[in-house]
Amino acid sequence: MVTWKEIPRGQPMRKSVYIETTIPSFYYTRRTDAKSLARMSWTRQWWDLYSGEFTLVSSAAVINELRRGSSDMVTDRVHLVAKTELLPITDDVRHLVQIYIDNQVMPEDPTGDALHLALATFYKVDVLLTWNCAHLANPNKADRIRLINYGIGLQTPSLMTPLNYLDGDDDD
Repeated sequence: MVTWKEIPRGQPMRKSVYIETTIPSFYYTRRTDAKSLARMSWTRQWWDLYSGEFTLVSSAAVINELRRGSSDMVTDRVHLVAKTELLPITDDVRHLVQIYIDNQVMPEDPTGDALHLALATFYKVDVLLTWNCAHLANPNKADRIRLINYGIGLQTPSLMTPLNYLDGDDDD
C-alpha cells in the first residue's frame, strides 16, 4: 500500500536543475539579433527569479565548452557555472552517453549533448535547463528519450528552457 508522506513544514523540497552550456552563453551573449536578445532577457529573468529556488548543478563538460568560446565573456560565463555543484563524469555516465548515441537520440559527439543528458539522467536531476531545442529541449525527441531511459530503469529529467518558467512577456 502506498502512503503519502507529508513534507515537514519549513523544509521545502528543492528540485535540482542542470545548467547546460547554452544558459551561461545566452546570459552573457554578444549577439544582437532579436531571438538572441530575447533569450538573453529570458535567461536573466529565470536566473533572477528562479535560480535561488533550486539546487543548481552542472559539469566540467559545460566549463570546457564555455572555455572553447572565442568571446571575451568566457570568464563571466564560467564564473556563472562555477557557483554550481559539478557532477562527476564516471564510466557509468559514459556508458549512458553511448546508449543515447547508439539509439540515435543524440548526436555522435560523446562530449556534447549526449553527455549533458546522461549526467542529468544518471544523477537524477529534476530539470535539464537549456536553449538547445534541436537536441535536448525538443518535444519530438522527448518520448524516445523517455522510452530509452525507462528501458534501462532511469527517470528522464524535464527538458526545459528558461521560457518554460516565464510567461513570455519580456517587457519587464
